[in-house]
Amino acid sequence: LRSVTMALCGIAVAVAVFLETVSATSLGVVHTEGGKVEGKNIRLGFRRHMDIFKGIPFADVPERFEKPKPHPGWDGVLKATEYRNRCLQVNLPMTDTRGSEDCLYLNIWIPHGTSVSTDLPVMLWIYGGGFLAGGSMGANFLDNYLYSGQEIAERGKVIVVTVGYRVGTLGFLSSGDSGLPGNFGLWDQQAAIAWVHRNIRSFGGDPDNITLFGESAGGASVSFQTLTPHNKGMIRRAISQSGVALCPWGVNRNPRKLAEEIALKVNCPTDDKMVACLRMADPKQLTLAGSLDITGSPDHPILFSLDLSPVVDGDFLPDEPYKLFHNAADIDYIAGVNDMDGHLFAAIDVPTINSQLVDTPIDDLKRLLASYTKENSAEALDIAFSTYTSNWGTSPSRETVKKTVVDVGTDYIFLVATQAALYLHALHANTGRTYSYMFSEPNRLGGIALPYPSWMGADHADDLQYVFGKPFTTPLGYWPRHRDVSGYMIAYWTNFAKTGDPNKGELSVPATWPQFTSTGHQYLEINSKMDPTYVKERMRLRYVQFWSSIIPNLGVTTE
Repeated sequence: LRSVTMALCGIAVAVAVFLETVSATSLGVVHTEGGKVEGKNIRLGFRRHMDIFKGIPFADVPERFEKPKPHPGWDGVLKATEYRNRCLQVNLPMTDTRGSEDCLYLNIWIPHGTSVSTDLPVMLWIYGGGFLAGGSMGANFLDNYLYSGQEIAERGKVIVVTVGYRVGTLGFLSSGDSGLPGNFGLWDQQAAIAWVHRNIRSFGGDPDNITLFGESAGGASVSFQTLTPHNKGMIRRAISQSGVALCPWGVNRNPRKLAEEIALKVNCPTDDKMVACLRMADPKQLTLAGSLDITGSPDHPILFSLDLSPVVDGDFLPDEPYKLFHNAADIDYIAGVNDMDGHLFAAIDVPTINSQLVDTPIDDLKRLLASYTKENSAEALDIAFSTYTSNWGTSPSRETVKKTVVDVGTDYIFLVATQAALYLHALHANTGRTYSYMFSEPNRLGGIALPYPSWMGADHADDLQYVFGKPFTTPLGYWPRHRDVSGYMIAYWTNFAKTGDPNKGELSVPATWPQFTSTGHQYLEINSKMDPTYVKERMRLRYVQFWSSIIPNLGVTTE
């Protein structure tokens, strides 16, 4: 009897496996406006599968310094199983280039349950990299790509799309007039958003529920895409991580100066023949000419070298960003920063902050503040210094001085502008809801490896690994607390994409995140220890008020 029972069990298992195999949920060949595409189907678990499409073109190979054009289409079935080249850009040491001008492709992850998915919310990722670098797949370590959408898609039951766009000189050079208007990288992003809006229903997505999300220059890009009139009706929600359009590096207000500097580097004239010459120049030389000087000092902060950025062109951006928030009145919006977002930049300008053994001269803090307030009176510097040292006492510790330098960088480069954007979004909101956060999970290498001192919080880009679920993908590289915070972020982000409320959805959250309003400035602090007490208000209000009073392009008046 026992042998019969075992045989029957074996047959049952075999039948289950067979049925699971033959009934694998998959979109198969998908029809898009350009032609047919076929991705790869993977099994995630019992009756759970995912279709992954990599390298679908959303526009034609772009012409030099032109807006993207529709793709002419293709015959047969396009095998969409490999990431395509990132856009032509400088490499990390800025000694050479990588990538290609043929780079306008996107990738899609679609989760399925017992049946093929339909009407799923769509989350479209825009990568960061200072408008100089980056790719739709992100950094790669042992075939583990940072921007793989698999964990978000599977856990949150959403479609994830990641898109490529032109960066550096080819994406953002502008002569400041109609000859070379600039913003080509933003137009690429916009073309990708429009393509997704037109085609995503064929992939099981809801074209009326698209959430943009991005980090750093990608967060600012998300912000720009909500402010331009060219996306009317296509974006339902948006998330900006560590970057908004109002950041001091977000807009170049003197693009002609940079265009002439780059022209001289590639042997082009700076007169009325400049643009024609730049169009004919070698793309690699053009790209290298836009590389960044990666040295900084308190007197010349590296921030001021980030010149290849969007411009107010009268078209994509018809006006200063702070005057365009009426265009985002019906878009739900989350924006936030990491508590030590400025560390990456402050450490280049004031390297001593990373040394546990060497004092950081207080004069370095003064010089950094002088650089950031240089457009203003000497009085502004005095107020800035007294504002940042008010809680120091008579003899501040070595650590206190170092952390204050990081605070200055975080506030000026990211936090104040983000608070201003949240304020303006809430002020102009019609149906759009507004949410503010601060991410504070300490850096994993704090006190273990340079350049991370023991007092480190969350550095710039530290949030990416958690949003993309890396503690689940590569569990050996993380502790259980990292899986906790990753789970929280995926829950808040995907709940928001589904419902417009980060608290409401299929995934439970550890604290109820209240809306940010123009009168009640509440925010959520996100980390692995969080509980309902992590709801706070008036993020660094004293510092926000100081900077808002002296930076005109924030468009916020403080009482």
